[in-house]
Amino acid sequence: MTKGEVLRDLTEAAIIDSAATLLAERGEAATMEEIARAAGIARATLYRYFPNREKLLRAMTAASVQELAVRIEEADLEAVPFEEAIARLARGMIATGSKYKALGGDSAKYIGAYPDAHAKVIEPIRALFDRAVVAGSVRENFPSDVLVDLFSGLITGALETTARGRRGIEETAAAVSSLFLSGAGAS
Repeated sequence: MTKGEVLRDLTEAAIIDSAATLLAERGEAATMEEIARAAGIARATLYRYFPNREKLLRAMTAASVQELAVRIEEADLEAVPFEEAIARLARGMIATGSKYKALGGDSAKYIGAYPDAHAKVIEPIRALFDRAVVAGSVRENFPSDVLVDLFSGLITGALETTARGRRGIEETAAAVSSLFLSGAGAS
């Protein structure tokens, strides 16, 4: 890889990270100019990399899906008991930070364009909760899709905590795991 290619990749990553952070904080109100400023580049440079907002959102979605997929795979959810899998999943999702949160915003409509999103992100999470329901690790009156939604809500709230610097990733992930397992655990 040439020095120019490395610089291009670094600049693109900085743009995507800045976009994810701003979109997580401000939603659709974040402008391309603000994203360029946050990335430390000129607006014209941003448009050379991403000619429009849609292309930037697609690239951000792809980066978010890829990062989440790697973290979920590394968590090896199917190899550990449900409680440990929840702790690993919480850590991975919170460590992904604004990229995870931004997936729920403007860029959510682009997730379907990435076939890996379903197979590598959504399906392993759903399988974890399905396994917990079958094993009796969670209350039987909560279907797995409801559990996924509730867990995702806790993660979204936890991201606010870490983004504001009130707690670190590990402490916040432990709190999410504890709250979820205490509230959804089998009685």
